[in-house]
Amino acid sequence: MKKLNIVLAICLLCLNGFAQGNKALDLKSVISGEFPIESFRGVVPMADGEHYTRINANGTQIIKYSFKTGEQVQVLFDVATARDVSFKRIDDYTFSPDEKLILLQTETAQKYRRSYSAVHYLYNIKNNKVEPLSDGGPQEVPIFSPDGTMVAFVRDNNIYLVKLLFGNSESQITEDGKFNEVLNGIPDWVYEEEFGYNRALEFTADSQMLAYVRFDESEVPLFSFPLFAGEAPRLSALELYPGSYDYKYPKAGQKNSTVSVHTFDIRSKVTRKMNLPLDADGYIPRIRATEDPNKLAIMTLNRHQNRFDMYFADPRSTVCRLVVRDESPYYINESAFDNIKFYPDNFSFVSEKDGYSHLYWYSMGGNLIKQVTQGNFEVTNFIGWEATTQTFYYESNEESPLRKAIYKIDRKGKKIKLSEKSGINSAIFSSNLKYFINTHSDLQTPPTITINNNEGKVLKTLVTNDKLKTKMAGYTIPAKEFFTFTTSQGVELNGWMMKPTGFSESKKYPVLMFQYSGPGSQQVLDRFRPLGWEDYMASTGYLVVCVDGRGTGGRGAEFTKCTYLNLGVKEAQDQVEVAKYLGTKSFVDKSRIGIWGWSFGGYTTIMSMSEGTPVFKAGVAVAAVSDWKYYDTIYAERFMRTPKENAEGYKNSSAFTRADKLNGNLLLVHGMADDNVHYQNIAEYSEHLVQVNKQFDMHVYTNRNHSIYGRNTRYHLYTRLTNFFNNNL
Repeated sequence: MKKLNIVLAICLLCLNGFAQGNKALDLKSVISGEFPIESFRGVVPMADGEHYTRINANGTQIIKYSFKTGEQVQVLFDVATARDVSFKRIDDYTFSPDEKLILLQTETAQKYRRSYSAVHYLYNIKNNKVEPLSDGGPQEVPIFSPDGTMVAFVRDNNIYLVKLLFGNSESQITEDGKFNEVLNGIPDWVYEEEFGYNRALEFTADSQMLAYVRFDESEVPLFSFPLFAGEAPRLSALELYPGSYDYKYPKAGQKNSTVSVHTFDIRSKVTRKMNLPLDADGYIPRIRATEDPNKLAIMTLNRHQNRFDMYFADPRSTVCRLVVRDESPYYINESAFDNIKFYPDNFSFVSEKDGYSHLYWYSMGGNLIKQVTQGNFEVTNFIGWEATTQTFYYESNEESPLRKAIYKIDRKGKKIKLSEKSGINSAIFSSNLKYFINTHSDLQTPPTITINNNEGKVLKTLVTNDKLKTKMAGYTIPAKEFFTFTTSQGVELNGWMMKPTGFSESKKYPVLMFQYSGPGSQQVLDRFRPLGWEDYMASTGYLVVCVDGRGTGGRGAEFTKCTYLNLGVKEAQDQVEVAKYLGTKSFVDKSRIGIWGWSFGGYTTIMSMSEGTPVFKAGVAVAAVSDWKYYDTIYAERFMRTPKENAEGYKNSSAFTRADKLNGNLLLVHGMADDNVHYQNIAEYSEHLVQVNKQFDMHVYTNRNHSIYGRNTRYHLYTRLTNFFNNNL
């Protein structure tokens, strides 16, 4: 028995410690995804509350499962057996409200981060027949009417309506949609990117009206970036003469789209404009149907984004009544929009009005019933409300800013934690909130996915990731550990570090610091991260460290929003403090500390290396902003206001202002087709470095966007980064 226990202990160490194998990590295998994490994507809870559906691995079937057992119950759709199928696989699907029809998504073509067009088909479960939704070309954002008799969608910036009871007859609802001028029912680039959605189109609850946001971007300045023939994919038409991509992108302080809300009466064919009291430069980040057909919820923000108003609009009379107003001395978090859920007599609302993100409960008349949660923690997601027991379900970081758990709280305020393990938990609940699929991981443990009941009891384990654990056990993989330290300004910061393979306190190691640092973001969380480049670098002898500085999330409004109007300044100070702190450690060679980051992390890298304290020997800035005047209105102004209003703040937050203080070897990396952080940022900044006589390295990727990927691109990028740090540190 003693021998057996020893063997079991060794096995467990191999599975959970990840440092017992002797096989060295290889850069290509890490970058190419040879250590995949098994997940459980695409779960669609069904209306009965007892079942959910998923697409199978090769996209050929939609399978129905029991929430209670996790077992397969039925194949609802099969490419191989359905009638009149003209495609080989599906990418996604949507049920009609009565779940008798399934809208199948195929031939998906990505547009921007969240937008895409696709060819959709209607599948009738009863007669096993497939038919095209429309023969007029690919569609965007199709949506069923609540009664299931119609589907509305967008094509070429115009809205169309298909009536299923009339032989799928198709009619065009709007006529003025035009690329780079007018969009109906879908957001423009900046709304999609910064307000995080792709559909601005809704049916009213009685299925009699369509409501949509119209975006007039005709006066928004045009931005253009070059396109070359390139490879992977090759654009052969541009082989001799390069082309360009031109689209509307409002930079800080510039003109935004003019927005308005309209309704279309399906029976009378009358279109009305809602009488919305919106500032001329205000935003409409969401419209939502409520359960009352006479109440269309319209959410608005002023341009400063520090005043949120929600109106109930009557879709026929066009009268809009203010229901809720929330104000902040800084800005309203964009996460507030999708945490508003409507019920027959109430709606939920998440606000930071007491300094932390908490759940509030309102009547449909706009009266505050109660504050549901309170304390020095954040509600990160409102899941739902169960009417019979009047119980609220939500996700929060009550245990620690580093951890998230699932909770429920009843009408008397009795709170129960439903997720049993400490770390990061997320949940997908059944429609009746009776069951939930819980995904859990922590710093050392890959995701485990279970089905639980609403008392927290585990009913079935769906995913263990034992395959990944076994594979990792054969490699020498550095383990992560948390640490905290207090800066010279008295601020306690959270971090994690990976010590090099074969770490010894008596040796001195080079340090590679990684960070993102953007407002409200968190890199230091008790979650499992897929094996990546940082793990590889630690395995070759680097001490890899990540610290969330001021401005990051999870610690309340004051900590997150203390960087308001001066982005990059405190963030850079804190990364310098991290380097100085590490330099006091006996096992750190303080003359060999490097820093790197992507996007906002690239910006913070430049700002930190130019802060005036020469602690970094080398740094890499990938896809970095160099000056907020080059970035879009919604994001830049949320944290900085406009350049005209905050000239001093923009000056302090610019990498140009402190370029003469750049210290250390800097590598700039950017994709020329980055539609998000334009190549302009680094083109202009690099020229400025030349003029102030600062040496640097630079690598540009042809036709690559903000993610810089495509065939061999990622491996090339990380090889470049590896060689740069090896040569400099």
